[in-house]
Amino acid sequence: MKQGYLALILHAHLPFVRHPEYPEFLEEDWLYEAITETYIPLLFVFENLLAEGVKFRVTMTLTPSLCEMLADPLLQTRYSARIDNLVKLASSELIRTKNSPFEEAAKLHHKHFLAAQELFEIKYQRNLLTGFRSLQDAGVLEIITCAATHGFLPLMLNDNVRRAQIQIGCQNYAKHFGRWPKGIWLPECAYQPGIENLLSEVGLKFFIVDSHSIMFGDPRPKRGIFAPVITSGVAAFARDVETSEQVWSSEIGYPGHPNYREFYRDIGWDAEEEYIKPYLHSDGSRRNLGIKYFRVTGKVDLHLKQPYVPEYATETLIEHANHFIISRLNQMRQLNQMIGRHPVVVSPYDAELFGHWWFEGPQFLNILIKKFHYEQDEVSLITPSDYLDIFEDNQKQTPSASTWGAEGYNRVWINSATNWMYPHQHMAERRMCELARRYPNAEGLLVSALNQAARELVLAQSSDWAFIITTGTMVPYAIKRFKDHIHRFTKLYEDINANRIDEAWLSDIQNKDTIFQEIDYRVYR
Repeated sequence: MKQGYLALILHAHLPFVRHPEYPEFLEEDWLYEAITETYIPLLFVFENLLAEGVKFRVTMTLTPSLCEMLADPLLQTRYSARIDNLVKLASSELIRTKNSPFEEAAKLHHKHFLAAQELFEIKYQRNLLTGFRSLQDAGVLEIITCAATHGFLPLMLNDNVRRAQIQIGCQNYAKHFGRWPKGIWLPECAYQPGIENLLSEVGLKFFIVDSHSIMFGDPRPKRGIFAPVITSGVAAFARDVETSEQVWSSEIGYPGHPNYREFYRDIGWDAEEEYIKPYLHSDGSRRNLGIKYFRVTGKVDLHLKQPYVPEYATETLIEHANHFIISRLNQMRQLNQMIGRHPVVVSPYDAELFGHWWFEGPQFLNILIKKFHYEQDEVSLITPSDYLDIFEDNQKQTPSASTWGAEGYNRVWINSATNWMYPHQHMAERRMCELARRYPNAEGLLVSALNQAARELVLAQSSDWAFIITTGTMVPYAIKRFKDHIHRFTKLYEDINANRIDEAWLSDIQNKDTIFQEIDYRVYR
């Protein structure tokens, strides 16, 4: 007998990083690692499940900035060289590790890279969006959008600039997927009352919030966080705490099991310098390459980690998939009685957890989805829009302000390390709206400059820069990116108003910041 529904939501996002002015760039590796370790493995799993006839529904955010990078010819060409390099390294490793404790892991990595190369080059013709779009068209994946550059909406100056982030994101989604999105992932799940009106304006049907947003909403929720609430005609779905901890938590979550592959031990740091040098960037700096031979082992120093055994990891995956399903069955049975109708448990995760941080994550999803399909009939996988089709009568509520960051509010993005950013951002936002009103019918070079100003603004608004600064990783890069975009915007603003647009300089930054070729500055009017 049906007891309830599970909505798995994978949020795939990376900031727009593209540097044609350099032959290679360290931060571009974020994209290449995610392609090899997360996006291609997820495509592989979902396509095989579809071919096998397994019935499932999964929701996935592909943010506009990520879509623009995946569709970019320069980045596609650079990834092609990257995966070719990894195949060569993995082939060399087959010889180097023969008859050693690392032999099976070396074979696994070699097989993985070869498959990634074949899928990227041949099946998808270098554009992974083709695969994701096909899965959505086949009815197993529901892709939702996000604000244009993952901009933190509550910390923007006003609704005009928030509206622009949302509209640009939806328009970019339509460009890549040939339809209008039904749902949106609010960047960082950052919500404040009133944002729902902007979502309703563009025809969006649902968004995701953290659990306390609905629990502390007005009025109190009748069904807790296990049914959506309706605000201004848009449904808000809340993240479930229990499923988050089981998969996400570094302390009690599945990825920390001793048998899984250790993330922080990589051949890029472990191998002899002369051996590994041909596979590094030209400056010879050590970095992660994606071949890792050790398992988590336990809370021990890195040099005490034990060799990774793929067979042990597979056995553990089956145990964890069984545990997850049993937990969901028990949870649904209790909730079904408590709330008086079939509940929906919403389980959102960063997509990059699956494969990049947790190497075995895509196979966990593969095993889990098959078990839901073949071994039980009480819980169905569903998307938020599916649930709204089944249950149209939902409580009206105004959720409370919230994020899914530490402590549940805005501290991660505005604090003593980042508060210097927002006066500059707000000034640029005010000026962009001023330009859009002043030049409603621009043509020629002027419209190119105005559109580039809009690009520079949305790139400066990315929540990633403040997040990186707060967490202390790659801080100089994040600061430079924010300052570069503010500087470029400011020069454009001054040049436009002085009627002295520097065409050569404009062409140069257009070549660097190519995001959203379809952008129309009039969205800020």
